[in-house]
Amino acid sequence: MTQIKLLDNVKIKMRTLGYSPRTIDSYSNWIKRYVVFNNKIHPSELKGEKINLFLSHLANKQNVSPSTQSQALNAIVFLYKKVLNIDIGNFGRFDKAKRKTHIPVVLSKNEVKLVLSNVNTKYWLICALLYGTGMRLSEGLRLRIKDIDFDYKQIIVRDAKGGKDRITVLPSSIMNRLKDQINYSKQVHNEDLEKGKGYTILPYALAKKYPNAATESKWQYVFIANKYVYDQNSKLSYRYHIHESSIQKAIKAAANMSRIDKMITPHTLRHSFATHLLEQGYNIRTVQELLGHKSIKTTMIYTHVINKGGLGVISPLD
Repeated sequence: MTQIKLLDNVKIKMRTLGYSPRTIDSYSNWIKRYVVFNNKIHPSELKGEKINLFLSHLANKQNVSPSTQSQALNAIVFLYKKVLNIDIGNFGRFDKAKRKTHIPVVLSKNEVKLVLSNVNTKYWLICALLYGTGMRLSEGLRLRIKDIDFDYKQIIVRDAKGGKDRITVLPSSIMNRLKDQINYSKQVHNEDLEKGKGYTILPYALAKKYPNAATESKWQYVFIANKYVYDQNSKLSYRYHIHESSIQKAIKAAANMSRIDKMITPHTLRHSFATHLLEQGYNIRTVQELLGHKSIKTTMIYTHVINKGGLGVISPLD
């Protein structure tokens, strides 16, 4: 079985199980790196110790984060259990990647306003939504029409990090623009249906459970892409969401125009959301729930940057 054939089988199996395109790409990449690391020997001929060596290499030589190492591990386990149907045997004695604590880059409210004012108008709404809700970029782009509740002013973030759903706030100031965006998505969807298309990618096995859901307007993405994505397995053209790189480039361009000397990415808006809520006096547990953090310790990092320049210490020079 060639490497190309192996990766094809991985992708087919993941599509069958309803994994997202992003996860499929990620797992395929890790499996390819695992094969290359082992001199392109087929994984069925490798033992558990080879997995340990690869994961230890990622930690010691590549200096990856714990979450990245965990993702690589999940991809390899998927390969053996779901694709090759092989018992991996005894493994797990690999060097664990060390978690590094970094103070997040946070923008002041004026800096956020400045960056958003310089964002390409085409991407302004999604960027404003990331700051106004605290969603990750992937969560904002995966947002579907059915998950926005205008009456209760809330958004349901589906299948977030850790596989859990959560609720976050819907900013009143952008509700009208968001309604316009949804109407636009519905209009494009109706035009797609007239062309015999109108399909969207459904999570997990919902396509089999609800055969008609893929063409229902409520399941369509809010921030739809201009082009279709053709799936070789189903032989269908899907209307996917805007690509992450488009937003990343828009934020980078806006940051350069704003002349703010900070490393600004879409995730910076999430950091700023959390910090500004704490500055406004909201309970840290509330912020934890809105962000979807499993541990309160993760949310605590934002307490180090709120109104404390230099940890509240007055310099002897002053």
